[in-house]
Amino acid sequence: MHYTKTALLTFGAGLVLALVVVATETQGLYRVASAAMALGIAAIPIGMAVDWRLATRVPRRPSRRRGKPRPRRTAPATRRRARPRKPTGPNR
Repeated sequence: MHYTKTALLTFGAGLVLALVVVATETQGLYRVASAAMALGIAAIPIGMAVDWRLATRVPRRPSRRRGKPRPRRTAPATRRRARPRKPTGPNR
């Protein structure tokens, strides 16, 4: 629902901008608000189709590599210290 959500947010932003334009009576932003709403309305069905296509897509199977298999690496052995450290005494 990523693309549909983006289209709805575009339409909502245009709607809010139109409300601001009407409330402040700003003449220059009428077309911008109208274009944002029109773009959002037109993008909703396109976004729904793309989201549907992505949701119904069959996931690809990983391809099998032919040839000799890679050797597995074992975890490195942990090193032990030869002797424990002396505890630190109080500093004067």
